[in-house]
Amino acid sequence: MKHLSPQPVIVESHTTQKQDLRNEIATIAARFIAEDGATYAIAKQKAAQQVLGSSKINHDSLPDNSLIEQQVRLYNQLFFADSQPARLLYLRKLALTLLQELEQFNPHLTGAVLNGTAGEHSEIFIQLFVDNNKEVAIYLLNQRIQFEVSETLQGHQSRQQEAQETLSFMRANEVIHLVLFASDDVRRLSTKKMPRANASALQHLIEESLPT
Repeated sequence: MKHLSPQPVIVESHTTQKQDLRNEIATIAARFIAEDGATYAIAKQKAAQQVLGSSKINHDSLPDNSLIEQQVRLYNQLFFADSQPARLLYLRKLALTLLQELEQFNPHLTGAVLNGTAGEHSEIFIQLFVDNNKEVAIYLLNQRIQFEVSETLQGHQSRQQEAQETLSFMRANEVIHLVLFASDDVRRLSTKKMPRANASALQHLIEESLPT
């Protein structure tokens, strides 16, 4: 009687299962961001609820923002390739104008408009590094710009986020957020965790994206 060799049993590791779960949540979160303009935090929460249902959400199973950003980029390429590049260029040009106007406050662009994932619902986030937050408010008032004051959570991961005073207003039917930092924070904040670009860097980025 012929003996059959035992077939190897492939057991999916717990780590692999957890990574697959992160990828699934990130993919769904990317859709909420690209289609509905949801923030990363809200999109991540909604996606986790959709995948896990009533199960308790383990934060270790959630994707980080960098993984979600990758999925947003892919989603844009798949579903908005005909419109997203033009939208991104428009927002970057508007942001450049604002950086030039706000030069005295050491402005830097950050967020989706900088990293290239901005879409139809994206808003412009500009970091200002100033000695006195009131100087920015006075400047806007002198320019007759109506604005609202709120706080924005800054930081790549939720556990590391800090609330920063933010002045928001409309320009050319787009929402602009000026996130205020102390002048010394420009050296303290990590550009690796949260990239930012001044007017010169943004101008270079725009020129690189233009067809030759």
